[in-house]
Formats: sequence, structure tokens, C-alpha cells
Amino acid sequence: GQNFQNNTAASSLYMVSDQKLKGYFFLTPPLYFIPDLLPPGVCSLLNPAAIYANNEISLGDVEIYGFDYDYTLAQYSNLLHSMIFNTARDILIEQFKYPEGLRKYEYIPGFAIRGLHYDVHKSLLMKIDAFHYVQLGTAYQGLKPVPDEEVIEMYGGTQHIPLYQMSDFYGKGPSIKQFMDIFSLPEMTLLSSVTDYFMTHNIEYDQVHLYKDISVSTDAIKDVHVKGMMYKWIEKDMEKYILHGDETYAVLNRLVNHNKKLFLITNSPFSFVDKGMKHMVGKNWRDLFDMVIVQADKPNFFTDRRKPFRKMDEKGSLHWDKISKLEKGKIYKQGNLFDFLRLTGWRGSKVLYFGDHLYSDLADLMLRHGWRTGAIVPELETEIRIINTEQYMHSLTWQQALTGLLERMQMYQDAESRQVLLEWMKERQEIRSLSKNLFNPQFGSIFRTFHNPTYFSRRLIRFSDIYMASISCLLNYDVNFTFYPRRTPLQHEAPLWMDQLCTGCMKTPFLEEMVHIR
Repeated sequence: GQNFQNNTAASSLYMVSDQKLKGYFFLTPPLYFIPDLLPPGVCSLLNPAAIYANNEISLGDVEIYGFDYDYTLAQYSNLLHSMIFNTARDILIEQFKYPEGLRKYEYIPGFAIRGLHYDVHKSLLMKIDAFHYVQLGTAYQGLKPVPDEEVIEMYGGTQHIPLYQMSDFYGKGPSIKQFMDIFSLPEMTLLSSVTDYFMTHNIEYDQVHLYKDISVSTDAIKDVHVKGMMYKWIEKDMEKYILHGDETYAVLNRLVNHNKKLFLITNSPFSFVDKGMKHMVGKNWRDLFDMVIVQADKPNFFTDRRKPFRKMDEKGSLHWDKISKLEKGKIYKQGNLFDFLRLTGWRGSKVLYFGDHLYSDLADLMLRHGWRTGAIVPELETEIRIINTEQYMHSLTWQQALTGLLERMQMYQDAESRQVLLEWMKERQEIRSLSKNLFNPQFGSIFRTFHNPTYFSRRLIRFSDIYMASISCLLNYDVNFTFYPRRTPLQHEAPLWMDQLCTGCMKTPFLEEMVHIR
């Protein structure tokens, strides 16, 4: 044991390579030396500013770059979420006559995460994995978790949510909605807060009415957007709400200097976009773009052929003339992608479009039109920093080891072995909960349940060629850079691979080597 402790390389995989010997030499240390599992300097940390590829893509083939505006070109501070929450809460009280007692509720930063599902008829906010299973321990009614057995009872004795209940193509099912927008964080928190008030005070309420009164697609939250309240807050204090403006300018300017064409398609109004872009890029920001399309009504912009383009002047007045070409320097409202393709000829993989909403921004473009897509996932930066912590690496390493032991221990059926198995199962569950809490105490990571990808992750992989924390990540790569996704093993290929851990630095032990652990 002391030899392992003194040997800083003891818990690593070594490749011995010289003129006489080429091969691999494995050393598997006793796992009770936890510090030796992650020796300093062995593991390559993930880079929060990197771009990650789901599909091979060469930027050298991309001639045209398109962008959404909110949370793509413009990144907002979390202060905006509190403003949206408080204003929508007050609308419920003053216009919809909800109880005055709701004013005691304030926005809870970090309560919800993006990608959660909400069962409208059960007032249940929950995280669902890629296989339509609710992750137990992540189902909330109001601000309190629902016990696992109650969740299973709610769904007829299973954790599984049938496809017909889950969602349509855009995450909106008959009774369950998925929250994919970063703006939905205050919406989820408000739904949970109002539900908490009603449940705490034993007040009967119609769950469908509550959802409709709050939802961004209907009333209170929608009012904050549609009536322009949010736009006014941001315009009034750009420095307070808009982040990384200088990086946005650097990205756009660099692309133009390399003769790339740029366009903007956003649902936001021109006056709001114009003020934000002037703040970030400068008064001549429109000189960088070949096309500027506002109030586009995405995702309908990508599917509905009926809405024509309307030319707009800088004061917001619409012109009556028919649009036969899209001109550089002009502003256009609404329209549809089919006319856009016809008028520009910009088709296929030479176009790369960036957006933060997997459904509204990216899905149709990739699946129906063959554009390349880039997902902006601001949460990625925080999650990678957590993954890089020693605490997370230790937790995941030990969790992986226990999983391997559990799998092999099943062959022993004597009472003592079964007791050891139960203890390991309990310990594994404790470590999994600890790892989850590092990301978010209520719901964990937006990318994973305990071991499966989340429903959000599955959509991210399906609808984006590349993903990153912000468009500023493009500054770290040459404009002709090729992104290659890493080959990872399918389950039937896994025996051919070394049992890699999160760090890729040691082999999961076999049972025979680990019988002494207890």
C-alpha cells in the first residue's frame, strides 16, 4: 500500500514506448487510497471556452453566418430574471386578482434549470431523461419535492411518461410542456411559487388556469415581453443587463474581415435590437450585416409560407411595396424562410445559424433545410467549471468504480455478499445525489440525469452541429477550423474499450482485485 501512495503514477494508465517495447502497462491501485485516484497533473481539464461538436463541420465550407439576437448576440445578466418574475407576479395580483400574499415571494436564483418539463394537470415540475423517464428526486410541486413513491403513483405505477403526453416537435404536448428558453427560468419559478402558496394555504385552484395565467404563451409572462416592459428595462440600463458586448463586436468584425456574409433573424423588435447592437457593436452595426429581419415570429418563420416580408424604416413604419429582393442595409419584418431562400439562394451546409432555443431557432433549419446549426448554451460554462473541480472528479471516479463492482457482485448470492451489495448500492446512490447537488440542489445538471442524457441533451445532439457557451468561443478557432466529434463507444462496443472514467486516467477495477475493499 505504501508503495502505491509513494508512486504518483500508480493510479494511471501508462504507455511504455521505446525501441524494444511498444504496448500498454496497467496499474490498478487499491481504491481505498482515494487521493491516488486523481494524481495531480494527470487529467486534462475541460475548457469552458471551447466549442463542442455533435457532427463534423468545417468552418472553411461556411460562407454565411446567421444569428438570433436574444441570448445569442446579446447575453443578459441574471438580474433580468428577477425583474421578469416580480413584474409577472404583480400582474397576477393586480390584473388577475390572485392573493395579495403572493407578494412575499421573490425570485429564487438557481431554483430551476432549463429543459425541465411541467405537467399542467398535476402542477408538477420535473426533469425527464432521453428515454422519457422522470428522474426521481427531481419532481417538484410548488417549492417542495414530491416523494418518489408519489411520483410513481401519479403516473400509474411507473416513472415513464408516454410519448403522446410528452410533447410535439416543439416541446408542447397536450398536458406536458418543456421549458427550453432561458427566459423560462422566471416562468418556472413563478409557477412553483404560486403553487406553493395555494398548497401551503390549502386553497383549491384550477391547475390549467394557473398555467395559462402565467405562461409565456398566454398572459402574465407574455405581458412582460409583448408590452415591451423587458425591452424598456434593458434599454434604460444597457451596462447593467447586457454582458460581453465587446466580444460580440470582435466575432462579427472578424467574420466580415474574412469575407463572410452575415444575417440576423430575431423575434425582437427593431428599436430594441438597434439600441442593443449600437451599445455592443457601434452605431454602424448594420454595415456588418447583409440581412436584418426582425419580429420574425420563429418558429413559424421556418414553416409558414404565408407571411410576406415587409420593409421597415428606422422609425418602425412599414412600407407597402412588394419585396422582390432583400437588400443590404434594409430592415425587414416577418417574412418566411422559403421566400428568404428563394431571394438569397443561401442553401445547405454553406450556411451556419446560431441560436439559443433548440426548437424555435435550430430544429427546422437542420432537419428541413440542411443548414448547419450552432447552439448557444450559456449554462455550459458553469457546468464545465463544476466538472473540473476535484470534488466532482473524485465523486464520479468512485461512483464509476462502485457501478463496476455492483455489476460483478451480482453473481454472489450468499447472505454476506448480498449485504455488501446493498451497502454499495446505498453508497452509490449517496454519491450520485452528491454529484447532482453540485450542479443544482433541486434538479442537477441540464445535460444528465444520474447516468442518462436528459431530454434536453438528446435534443441538443439532434438539432445542433456544434454547441458552446457563447459566440465569443468562435474567437478561439481559425475561420477554416474543422470540428471533429469524438468517437465514443456504443454499448455493444464498450468491452473493446478500456473502462474509462471521467478523467480517462484509470481502469475500473475487476471484482477479483477489489474483494478486500470491505
